[in-house]
Parts: sequence; structure tokens; C-alpha cells
Amino acid sequence: MSAKKATQQSAESTTATDKTFTGLTDEERGAMKERTRELKAEARRGRGAGKADGESAVLAKVAEMPEPDRAMAERLHAIIKASAPALSPKTWYGMPAYAKDGKVVCFFTPASKFNSRYATFGFNDPANLDDGTMWPTSFALTELTAADEKKIGALVKKAVR
Repeated sequence: MSAKKATQQSAESTTATDKTFTGLTDEERGAMKERTRELKAEARRGRGAGKADGESAVLAKVAEMPEPDRAMAERLHAIIKASAPALSPKTWYGMPAYAKDGKVVCFFTPASKFNSRYATFGFNDPANLDDGTMWPTSFALTELTAADEKKIGALVKKAVR
């Protein structure tokens, strides 16, 4: 018997067990499908597609959101555009996101996206937010106050330096 045959397992030992796979939720699977569609659309348009294409996609996603997510997303969009006009709006896993040189710097996850009790505004590692050995990269939002808006504007400005 060859070494290869000796290491093969029987079909019985490699078949699925009775355990149910509980990996991704329906919402997570939906986000993955949206990301696949975004990548295909980006490939068709070309990587250098204009800001207008991305902005219209972001605004369409925002318009689909239920309240209060929609109002929060609209306000965040305005804050980000005013604070960092160099960022390009785009959708990312079906959520509003803002990129620099094709890399997502910050994004908004509405509470309704994953049936969460709060929305999230987050930053990815291209954001220049380093502050010592530890710093926040994501913020839970239940509403946007004037102080929150000011803080987010300052963080977005810092992120793109």
C-alpha cells in the first residue's frame, strides 16, 4: 500500500456530522453578497470611477435606511464631506464608507444592518488615529449631538492627515 493511500481517511469519517453550522447570520451573508456586487460593479466601472458614482451609491443606501439610522447617516455624510473633502464616498459591504486612495478610512454601520441596539461609526487602519499604544477605532451611536458631531469631524480630519 502506498504512503498516500495509507493516510487517506474513509468516506464515513469525512462526511458532515449532525451538527448544524451556525457561522454567518442572514444579515452577515447579505453583507457579503453586497460586497461581492460592489466589487463586480467596481471592476466594470474601473477603479478610477469618479466620486459622483460613489456618492450616488452611498446616498441610495442611506435612502433605504429606516429612521433614525437614515437621519444619522445623512448627518455623518455631511460632516465627513465638510471635514475631509479628499475622501471618496463608496459603499462597503452595503454600508456608507469613505475611502482615500481606494482604501476605506471610515464607515457607518446602521443599527438596522445587523439588528443591533446601536449604530457604529468606525475607522479602518488607513486612518491616522494612532495615539500611543491604544486608541479607539469604533464608536457606538444612539444619536448625534452637536458635541458628537464636532468630535467626529475632528477625528475624520485627523484620520486623513
